[in-house]
Amino acid sequence: MIRAALLLALLLLQPLTATAQPKAETVTSKGGVVVCVSPPAADVGLKVLKAGGNAVDAAVATAFAMAVTWPEAGNIGGGGFMMIAPAGKDPTCIEYRETSPVAAKPDLFADGKVTWLNHKAAGVPGTVRGLALAHKKYGKLEWKTLVLPAAELAENGFTVNAVLAGGLNKVLADAKTTNAEFKRVYGKPGGEKWRGGDKLVLKDLGHTLRVIAEKGADAFYTGELADLLEKEMKAEGGLITKADLEAYKANERKPIHATFRGFDVYGPPPPSSGGVAIAEMLNILENFDLKKQGRWAPETSHLMIEAMKRAYTDRARHLGDPDFTKIPAELTTKDYAKKLAATIDLQKATPSAELAPEIPLDKQSDSTTHFSVVDKDGLAVSNTYTLENSYGNRVVVHGAGYILNNEMTDFNTRPGFTSTKGDIGTKPNQIAPGKRMLSSMTPVIVLKDGKPVLITGSPGGRTIINTVLCIVLNVTEFGMPIDEAVSAPRLHHQWFPDAARFEGVKSHPELVTKLKALGHTITEARQGDGHSIWIDPKTGLRTGAADKRLDGKAVGE
Repeated sequence: MIRAALLLALLLLQPLTATAQPKAETVTSKGGVVVCVSPPAADVGLKVLKAGGNAVDAAVATAFAMAVTWPEAGNIGGGGFMMIAPAGKDPTCIEYRETSPVAAKPDLFADGKVTWLNHKAAGVPGTVRGLALAHKKYGKLEWKTLVLPAAELAENGFTVNAVLAGGLNKVLADAKTTNAEFKRVYGKPGGEKWRGGDKLVLKDLGHTLRVIAEKGADAFYTGELADLLEKEMKAEGGLITKADLEAYKANERKPIHATFRGFDVYGPPPPSSGGVAIAEMLNILENFDLKKQGRWAPETSHLMIEAMKRAYTDRARHLGDPDFTKIPAELTTKDYAKKLAATIDLQKATPSAELAPEIPLDKQSDSTTHFSVVDKDGLAVSNTYTLENSYGNRVVVHGAGYILNNEMTDFNTRPGFTSTKGDIGTKPNQIAPGKRMLSSMTPVIVLKDGKPVLITGSPGGRTIINTVLCIVLNVTEFGMPIDEAVSAPRLHHQWFPDAARFEGVKSHPELVTKLKALGHTITEARQGDGHSIWIDPKTGLRTGAADKRLDGKAVGE
């Protein structure tokens, strides 16, 4: 048993910030700021702001540019969530999550023959209609103006940096990458390895983007582009039809709203699990004085892990597409959080198996990207979108040039099968025709006195929610500057497997020792890519922080 004196001693031994993580790159500005993983796409967004566009315009242009310059996750063949905070108004959410094709059955993956690399793993893409909905309701500039920069990058080619070159070489060398069109489009001519400084030209993708620019978003879901996707599906046994494409609809939804230490935290609602889970965890942690204990105190990390376990248990138990699943309203309430907080033993870890005894247990990588934007008038955008795995299902649509998602694997693919290894088979997120798969994407906007102060989010599959939690806590509870908040080591627990992942294993060895003494299993892994913006509520000065765990650039007017 660990006594308070020992915990206090440990706190005094720990550094205030971690040193092992790459330091975030920052930019400060009194005008607009764009922060994302792709430097060329950040530049596109900044040009739109300088041309008189607002933050939504810049976000749309950045997203399309990333579909060219960050093919690992930037996309028009996937889906996501965009949080928007108009000046003087409550934030809203543009939800453009993919849907299941009508032909998909609940047991699609049950026999193991359909994998994430299969055409059947692709959901109906939502990105183009989602960006169009955001632009229609909140943009200023002409649609064509926002899409053409991406088309030109693809048609004329862009310079590959060392980070992108490494990613392309890795996926092309992987024996699992078998799609001939993917290899043709993304392979370097002559079969050599990509190097920083090389030029990548994507003619087919450029044509597709030009059609979308000239004819509007519907051109992706009807006409020649829809014909190309349906042809691809028929040739390889996929499920998406032109009828699925034409029927796809993006939605504007009311965000999940939580309060924490005088801040208003807004996140995406279901079919994202992010907003609900963030609200539940913040509500739980508000019952404890984390700041007094210290950021790297064992008590703080212990409480964070226990809050994570409980939120992820409820994620498995209750969350799915709200059009198919009734989600309990109490999950985001303070009273419910107090009940959960009371179940936390301060002296030892709660075994995950004890948190949901009604769910039978069998004993048996993903790639997303996030960017943040604010304009000179204070309009804020937090956008996370994805192909699911890195480079989706590694299929390029013949003639259209874009990569398909493998989002069908975000459903609970084996109905009724929940395991201690992390498989979830509960009913709320099982496959059904036209259903949206549950997501962990968590673009968040935090307000203080009605004005945005923090714009953040991250990729990382189920780790996304906890990456965002760490950044939000670092800023709101511990008062860290945004570069430190983004760079600090992150923590993750997802109910099962019953183990916590911590980036600071090497930089905080004594903390790890004490957590193990409390009964936690601790492993180490890189987590997230949290490109964020802090807006000083007193001066209005904006600081963009590009998370350098992968790549990134922060630019300002």
